[in-house]
Amino acid sequence: MTLKGQNISIAEASELVRRKAISPVELTTTCLNRIEELNPAINAFITVMHDSALAEARAAQGEINAGNWRGPLHGIPIGLKDLIDTAGVKTTCASALFADRVPTADAYIVQRLKNAGAVLIGKQNMQEFAYGGTSTSSYFGPVHNPWNTDRIAGGSSGGSAAAVATGMCFAAIGTDTGGSVREPAAFCGIVGLKPTYGRVSVRGVFPLSASLDHVGPLCRDVRDTALMLQAIAGYDKLDTTCVDWPVESYTDALTKTTKSRIGIVRRPYFDDLDHEIAIAIDNALKQISNLASDMLEIELPPTPTAVQAPEVYALHAKAFTATPELYAPWIRERLKQAAAVDTVSYIEARQHLDRVRREIDDVFAKVDFLITPTTPVPPITIKEALEMSPDPAGELWLRNTRPFNAYGLPTISIPCGFTQAGLPIGLQISAASFNEAKLLAFAFAFEQTYSRE
Repeated sequence: MTLKGQNISIAEASELVRRKAISPVELTTTCLNRIEELNPAINAFITVMHDSALAEARAAQGEINAGNWRGPLHGIPIGLKDLIDTAGVKTTCASALFADRVPTADAYIVQRLKNAGAVLIGKQNMQEFAYGGTSTSSYFGPVHNPWNTDRIAGGSSGGSAAAVATGMCFAAIGTDTGGSVREPAAFCGIVGLKPTYGRVSVRGVFPLSASLDHVGPLCRDVRDTALMLQAIAGYDKLDTTCVDWPVESYTDALTKTTKSRIGIVRRPYFDDLDHEIAIAIDNALKQISNLASDMLEIELPPTPTAVQAPEVYALHAKAFTATPELYAPWIRERLKQAAAVDTVSYIEARQHLDRVRREIDDVFAKVDFLITPTTPVPPITIKEALEMSPDPAGELWLRNTRPFNAYGLPTISIPCGFTQAGLPIGLQISAASFNEAKLLAFAFAFEQTYSRE
């Protein structure tokens, strides 16, 4: 599928809305028409919030016309991964088990988006219960990559990435436990940010693995990513994983760049790279050298491997034991594997996780940013994904993203080229904990350099 036209950014649309050159109703109607046109082929949305979105758009238009502009997201259509609770609207986690589940309260980040005046346009398709990186194991059918509909969009936030890439919404909120924002962003040619662990509240977001879960935005460019993070970042005292840390002005920071010390993490992140991805990353590193005061190769501490599976199984054990038939075959097999991890292994891995989150800070005494490819391979076909083993080791495309969930570091994927077959390639950049402002500024500087090439 060829993407049609150029989509304006949140920053551009917001300025037009503020000046009343375009209305929130017009923006929302355009996105709804885009969904009607493209969703049958992409399958990015599970629920389209047509009527409530138009009502929110009309309310935003009335406020803006009355001189009450709330800020850059006011009247802007935003999508939500379908594990984020929305009061009165189905939140299914792409599972038969939750096919008719309707929450009674909004997730904390939904409250924040509503306070910012965003128009919530729909709930987006995903990997069932977010347990995997293809978005093909969904009760509602696979998500298709907009650049080639035979291929996966990545996961588990595949529908969110595909919707943003095709202009069905201006941005989306996804979740990332092993790469589920960054990997689909790379596969769909957009920007995906995993903030620092605890930077954004996960209250009201159906968990996968509480020790590793992050919530983050998927956007068309870095400036929009900064705008989205500004709206959702903040302390939530009712979320035990959330950290009370000051929120910076992420958009103001975008132009505050200095020459940076760059750490290139070769092992294992550059091992067995697809040839075309290797070329794109080498070209990106040449551009980054112009932004660097120093570039050196660096190694990172090993991360534990027995944290996620036991936490997932503990969450699902009761329902899985009672109604295994309501889980699709792929996740059913993965839960059986997860059940086999013993308590001692989990406790030791969880203690390792605590240690490694302290050790990783030492790396940033030497460098300001870490660079890797986002994925070592391009997206496989949907047919291949449906036939693959549920063994997590088989998901090679998540190899480079998973460790950064263990480290808890703010990490972004930004586009850095295409394969000869026209499939997007992503570059992954990471910074020290709670350094989102510096990370976004550096990513923005690279994006500007890359866009001029």
